[in-house]
Amino acid sequence: MSGEYAIGNYRNQISLLTIDNSQLTIVHNFITFKLPLQSGNMSDNLYKKRVAIFGSTGSVGRQALEVIKSNPDKFSAEILTAQTNDDLLIKQALAFLPDMVVIGDEKKYPKVKEALSAQPIKVFTGEQALQDVAGMDNYDIMLAAIVGFAGLMPTLRAIETGKAIALANKETLVVAGDIVMRKAVENRAPVIPVDSEHSAIFQCLVGETRSRIEKIVLTASGGPFLGKKPNFLVNVKRDHALQHPNWNMGAKISIDSATLMNKGLEMIEAKWLFNLTPDQVQVIIHPQSIIHSMIQFEDGSIKAQMGLPDMKLPIQYALAFPQRIANDLPRYDFKKPDKLTFEEPDLRTFRNLTLATEALFKGGNLPCVLNAANEIAVYAFLKNRIGFLDMTDLIERTMQHVKFIEQPTLEDYFDSDGEARNFAASLIKL
Repeated sequence: MSGEYAIGNYRNQISLLTIDNSQLTIVHNFITFKLPLQSGNMSDNLYKKRVAIFGSTGSVGRQALEVIKSNPDKFSAEILTAQTNDDLLIKQALAFLPDMVVIGDEKKYPKVKEALSAQPIKVFTGEQALQDVAGMDNYDIMLAAIVGFAGLMPTLRAIETGKAIALANKETLVVAGDIVMRKAVENRAPVIPVDSEHSAIFQCLVGETRSRIEKIVLTASGGPFLGKKPNFLVNVKRDHALQHPNWNMGAKISIDSATLMNKGLEMIEAKWLFNLTPDQVQVIIHPQSIIHSMIQFEDGSIKAQMGLPDMKLPIQYALAFPQRIANDLPRYDFKKPDKLTFEEPDLRTFRNLTLATEALFKGGNLPCVLNAANEIAVYAFLKNRIGFLDMTDLIERTMQHVKFIEQPTLEDYFDSDGEARNFAASLIKL
């Protein structure tokens, strides 16, 4: 079995898939990566991928383990990590028997170590351990699902070793997208998006060899407060904001969806993932969440990726790429009397999207500052320390306070993140 097939490109960055009797070679976004083949044809299993799930106890991590459990012949979980949820981490480790686990909270290490002592599982703890384990050679692909800025360094470490990254942590590219993607190219490490919107764009690019992108359109459900005005939002409480109409997500991303900050972060992520200019990225409200995103090419043609809102689908696609594998997930039924509608976002009410757009266009360390302030704001809101609309004011004041750096280094990003967090916290006296 052999052959060479063009499978996609970003702005003339051609993706090529080459097959011989023992190996699959993919050149994607100028990154080359090779996968061993089992005997048989392309419709057969390629090989059993060893998966490292960084953030296994979060929403994405838990759903990824469901995908692995449903496909034991295709995937194995070799590394599981959690920050504080020791009980769930122990249950996951006993169920999947990974090679290694990491519990970030060092106080919980003895409990995890003792619970797994009868199993051949290596147990580590601490922030440095996350980076050290990310550099190990016992896995093929990292699912980067640690929430927030904390996911940056383990992901960078994996990239530096040439590992494939299934990226579910959008903050990694928001904070330091220039450095992350440059290192990905240097180390020939593929970055495959897991966010449903970016997965949709990624899937729509397959087969578009040499086709130039005019723009991409990221769809947003509008969250639980679509159509509401400030006089309603001023009284919104935590539990109401966590009730997303379409998606089952963790607390942080649910609040980001309610404020539309999530879509702002996705705009910045898309710029780096797909090598776009800021004016090529657009957001549209699509309440039904059936079309997950679209690409408009230079000839005016539009490609969209559709499906029911279920994160297991983009997770499975990223882990199995370049192969699609069957599943028993629910299917969208076109015969149902449903409507697909679209509208412009209300930027006067949901100003977080405006602040994120400002950071997207200005660049430098401003997206890093935006992200840090937002993490503090969401934390404070979840603790009932500030109101829903106060989050936007806190982010805006922090963006105005921290000095702008046009071409930051990795150290500058860390300094900007720390300064933004300290200033934002001081505003609410956390």
